Amino acid sequence: MTKLTFIGAGSTIFMKNIVGDMLHFDALKDATIALMDIDATRLAESELVAKKMIATMGSDVNVETYSDQRRALEGADFVVTAFQIGGYDPCTITDFELPKQYGLRQTIADTLGVGGIMRGLRTVPHLWSVCADMEAVCPDALLMQYVNPMAINTWAIAERFPNIKQVGLCHSVQNTVQELAHDLDMAESDFRYKVAGVNHVAFFLRLEDASGNSLYPALRDGYRSGALPKPPLLMPRCGNKVRYEVMKHLGYFCTESSEHLSEYVPWFIKDGRDDLIAEFGIPLDEYPKRCVEQRAAWKDQAAALKTAAGIEVPKSHEFAAEMMNAIITGQPYVAYGNLPNTGQIPQLPMGAAVETPCLVDMNGVQPSVVTDIPPQLVALMRSQINVQELTVRALVDENPEHLYHAAMMDPHMAAELDLRQIRSLVDDLLVAHGNWNPAWARKRKAA
Repeated sequence: MTKLTFIGAGSTIFMKNIVGDMLHFDALKDATIALMDIDATRLAESELVAKKMIATMGSDVNVETYSDQRRALEGADFVVTAFQIGGYDPCTITDFELPKQYGLRQTIADTLGVGGIMRGLRTVPHLWSVCADMEAVCPDALLMQYVNPMAINTWAIAERFPNIKQVGLCHSVQNTVQELAHDLDMAESDFRYKVAGVNHVAFFLRLEDASGNSLYPALRDGYRSGALPKPPLLMPRCGNKVRYEVMKHLGYFCTESSEHLSEYVPWFIKDGRDDLIAEFGIPLDEYPKRCVEQRAAWKDQAAALKTAAGIEVPKSHEFAAEMMNAIITGQPYVAYGNLPNTGQIPQLPMGAAVETPCLVDMNGVQPSVVTDIPPQLVALMRSQINVQELTVRALVDENPEHLYHAAMMDPHMAAELDLRQIRSLVDDLLVAHGNWNPAWARKRKAA
């Protein structure tokens, strides 16, 4: 019998996707699902939703709930992590409001930049605690890690717990295919593609229709004429022009949204250039607004789910359940996974977390080798890896000085702030986050 442990199961909508997907596979219909969260109310809501989905699908899945992480992990075959240390309030608010006092504007602040560095600082230690518990009670389990900052997390896990089987999973590739299908009036099933890079800054190296014809001419012509991009399908308030502009100049389409990409590079969010913000539709501070709206909407959603006689169980496009099924049955499946670079992208540093197509079967998660990334994309990826590596070094070596170095190397921060401002901002954030940071990175306000 297969056991999945879900750490952070109070993320009910995401839990609903992963557990709902499992119910579509015969090999997983008698699984045990251990839901773990520190928020008892959200955990109870997730338990109710899971049981209603199970009833709808008529499966024999058993649901258990835990507040104790190690007990939840005992005997697990698969582990999913989906949590946000420090939450929206106070930590995300702090990661936006303090940088704004320095004139540093952000869109999401969870992957790169000072927001990504700070989130990694408070997230990695808890992921390490998950890995330590896994070593003790389920050493052969596969950790499927959905937490941002994905690349920093994946790299740091490999540094401290190299024997833990892990893969970082994201939905940026699937979401981008959905957006491109919308822009080109095509079916998603008609796309043929190859993607590689680092999480959120990976690119479609090959993008073709079912007949093998490149779709890049249509994208370039559409952007040149003004017909593309269309209003986004998934994030209607967030334009998609940044990705098209980057494609125009670098030649390839990025897997992550324009909202994300705009704060990973130095070209779009610039002091005194509100014309760029307007032209490219960059949604500054959109993520905090969305968090507030989602928190307010969840009350109505939770009430509706509680009173619903049954819950529909559509299949999502997340990779986790497909991968579990492939490992159990041996039926091959290809997913995009983030893994430490052991040579699958020889153009990027060894050890860095890289994203490539991975074959999944009874042998586990096996990355494919990609050797043909154009040099201009490699250069952009390295600019991201610099920040990730220094953040990981700070965490592994417990060296706070590398947190400053990571921030100094961030492309967007370096374009906006000088060295003294960057050091002062990091100081302020370390003070403000207080005990959310590991002990070695706590800083007191100067007297």
